[in-house]
Amino acid sequence: MIVDTGPLVAVLNGRDAHHAWAVAELAAIPAPLLTCEAVLAEACHLCGPRGAPTVLELVRRGAVAPAFRLEEQLPTVERLMRRYANVPMALADACLVRMAEIVPDAVVWTLDADFRVYRKNGRAVIPTIMPRR
Repeated sequence: MIVDTGPLVAVLNGRDAHHAWAVAELAAIPAPLLTCEAVLAEACHLCGPRGAPTVLELVRRGAVAPAFRLEEQLPTVERLMRRYANVPMALADACLVRMAEIVPDAVVWTLDADFRVYRKNGRAVIPTIMPRR
């Protein structure tokens, strides 16, 4: 499972609109959740100075694992960001789409409806877990 910023923040913030959904989903997802450093940076920022240590604790405990090296994937990430410039595609999203291309049987756990638009390997739908509309 590849995790985006939204579910991480929702799990950690009891006041988040998606908190109950995210906690229930997390219970069914085996660790570790794979992600990228851009997602961790976004989550730390959104959780603020009090919540950021908890985000990092998830990494320390192995519940969340950064499993992407941007410098190795930079040309592809840049192409994705250019392709989806009209969305626009954030760096974290581009990294997650690239992860979905290289991680076998990857599913992206997200709150971001843009993942309904993004495609992996050119035209393939990215499997996701997200709340119903």
